[in-house]
Amino acid sequence: MKANGKVFKYGDNVDTDVIIPARYLNTSDPKELAAHCMEDIDGDFVKNVKDGDIIVANKNFGCGSSREHAPLSIKTAGVSCVIASTFARIFYRNAINIGLPILECDEAVKGIDAGDQVEVDFDTGMITNVTKGKSYQGEAFPGFMQDIIKADGLINYIKNQ
Repeated sequence: MKANGKVFKYGDNVDTDVIIPARYLNTSDPKELAAHCMEDIDGDFVKNVKDGDIIVANKNFGCGSSREHAPLSIKTAGVSCVIASTFARIFYRNAINIGLPILECDEAVKGIDAGDQVEVDFDTGMITNVTKGKSYQGEAFPGFMQDIIKADGLINYIKNQ
């Protein structure tokens, strides 16, 4: 399983209220949520993101509330993967539950800039900055987590068992 896309880069402590502002939580429609993804931190994100693009962020990405709307809005906006130095625990779990691949790799975060083209191999954990010709070793997902992501989330995974 691989991802390949242009990078949108953010700093520390990107919280769930920035990922999907609370004023839009009156819907659970993924497309409506995606239309407002990241708008309080990056007003042009939704206009510029393309299917397959990648978010890279520093420490504690996804901190804040426990709602699944945040990773769902990111995934539905077309983002194929989020790479961060660290993730808030509940965001990490919610992302896997809805089938959004995420990887922790501080070295990659430090070496990747906004606009870089990045490829991620989830089987090996290898993150390659195609723009700069550098590779970083992230931690590969265990097989069962890859199966959950391939099934497009935990509910579909369980249904298929």
